[in-house]
Amino acid sequence: MTPKMNTLKKVAAASALVGAVALVPVMSVAQSSKIVKIDGSSTVFPITERVAEGFQKANKAVKVTVGVSGTGGGFKKFCAGETDVANASRPIKDSEKKLCAEKGIKYVELAVALDALTVVVNKKNTAVSNLTTAELKKMWAPEAQGKVTTWNQVRAGLPKGKMRLFGPGADSGTFDYFTEEINGKAGSSRKDYTASEDDNTLVRGVENDANGIGYFGYAYYLAHKDKLKAVSINGVQPSDDNVLNGKYKPLSRPLYIYVSQKAAKKAEVRSFVEYYLSNAGGIVDKVGYVPYKAASYQQTLGKFKTFK
Repeated sequence: MTPKMNTLKKVAAASALVGAVALVPVMSVAQSSKIVKIDGSSTVFPITERVAEGFQKANKAVKVTVGVSGTGGGFKKFCAGETDVANASRPIKDSEKKLCAEKGIKYVELAVALDALTVVVNKKNTAVSNLTTAELKKMWAPEAQGKVTTWNQVRAGLPKGKMRLFGPGADSGTFDYFTEEINGKAGSSRKDYTASEDDNTLVRGVENDANGIGYFGYAYYLAHKDKLKAVSINGVQPSDDNVLNGKYKPLSRPLYIYVSQKAAKKAEVRSFVEYYLSNAGGIVDKVGYVPYKAASYQQTLGKFKTFK
């Protein structure tokens, strides 16, 4: 098992804490009963959870909670002032910006990793190894609902077996990103599929069905590659290299955290975010996503330090 796979399986199983090694000294927050509240994307969750584990080992007086409501659900809580940080697998929408503005929530957007959003099939599916973006649209577009139900309807020559589709729910940033890139409009999708904001539920669905197909973050595929097969998109496999060289289009994307201005004034939140950006490169790689170059993290850290 690779380090990336091992890390995500431990996070997904909510096993004992596995501390991340700090790359820079981090000032311990002295006061007790300090809480950093985070919610949002299940794609970003493994990164933030791993960061939280390492941070809490260095800052015993601070508790970091990380929820998984999906990007949209996370922004609802964030814009209501219920959380300090929002995990997001897509940029904040105009409607969410408006909601935050109405509630007086100012924020900063910080890119923390790159993802190769991955389409997967069951390992036993030997017929499907590559799909074009046009075929994905044929499979996932709203007009496919109740009509495109077998593999051979997607492409002549594929088996006649009935497809079992698994994908993120409507509160997921992955759902928004995929539908916009593949179907041409965020949120535009067939509805007759098994939906969940929890990527582990989608993983299990495809793992347990020989005709299953789904999509989610790259790290979740890597952690289960013994039972899942990544599908090439337009002939290009999802990989670190293909994300960095720009070949894995259109399903490569940035991952973010958003920090509210009010929260950033709290010492425990500032310390946590500075720890996050100072250690992100190594943690992102171990979790299973694609890290930015060190200089990019330094630039993002500088952006946060000047955010008041």
